Amino acid sequence: MFPWRLRTIFRIVAAVIMLPCLLYAAPTEKSDKSNKQSDLRKKYERPTDPALYVGPETCAGCHDELAKNFESTAHFATTMEGKLEAHKGPEWHGCEACHGPGKAHVDGGGDVSKIFTFKDVSPEEASARCLGCHQYTEEHGNYERSVHLMNGVGCIDCHSPHHAKESEFLLKTKAPELCYGCHGDIRAQFARPFHHRVNEGLVQCNDCHSPHGTFQAKQLRTNASGDAVCFKCHSEKQGPYVYQHEALIEGCTVCHSPHGSTNPRMLVQNQVNLLCISCHSVPAETGPPATPTFHNQSQKYQSCTFCHVAIHGSNSSAVFFTP
Repeated sequence: MFPWRLRTIFRIVAAVIMLPCLLYAAPTEKSDKSNKQSDLRKKYERPTDPALYVGPETCAGCHDELAKNFESTAHFATTMEGKLEAHKGPEWHGCEACHGPGKAHVDGGGDVSKIFTFKDVSPEEASARCLGCHQYTEEHGNYERSVHLMNGVGCIDCHSPHHAKESEFLLKTKAPELCYGCHGDIRAQFARPFHHRVNEGLVQCNDCHSPHGTFQAKQLRTNASGDAVCFKCHSEKQGPYVYQHEALIEGCTVCHSPHGSTNPRMLVQNQVNLLCISCHSVPAETGPPATPTFHNQSQKYQSCTFCHVAIHGSNSSAVFFTP
């Protein structure tokens, strides 16, 4: 028998042997993904039997330091009658709203195994306690599917209910230092000469990004009309224009580096003409029109916006000569 026939027969036999293995492995991979998704959506079901709860006064008898700190937080409202009209019952009040029923813990002489603590639990399980109250707000509604939770960053990684350094939002430390704890590469971008003034305190990370998740890439927010978050501040660039710069279809970041840049106006290129010809260098039928032949990139043609002043869009000029 010819050698090439032997090789062909061998390949066919190998394929027949491997096929059942591949078919068996595929559902397992899908099942593992489904299990992870279900873990991210764990719900904490609060027991409703009043006999299981002891009330915040009992907790304060032993945990006086924590109770004192708790009194200065927004969560203290959960101990006040009439403050939680939407959540009736002892399971929503005070310490036990987060830590669960405390009677077994008290009867056990403070046995920590009889009460829920937030140490050594998964971010999903810890965050499920928080989401019982916070899930259905506009800010937190997407947290279960957020990039942060998907990557193991839970509520108490940023917030501290008992020992917050920042009273607003009970943050562990002040922004942007809190964000920089993970996003060191972004810290470096804000150190560039031209940057959004986050380090100076004039802009905050969560002005543009929602740490609790959105439907946009990079957890970006949108403005009131659902357009790019940049237009919250730079509304004069939004339009609509009669002649729209098509680069806006791809977004502001085609030309600008949003966190910081070594170039004026936070451009991604150090020369304006190089930025423009990165798109305007092909025939018009395949993309943006190329630069005219007399634009030979000599000195006077290196500043495109000297002539094309309305570069974001124009209502009077198809080539953006006038606004």
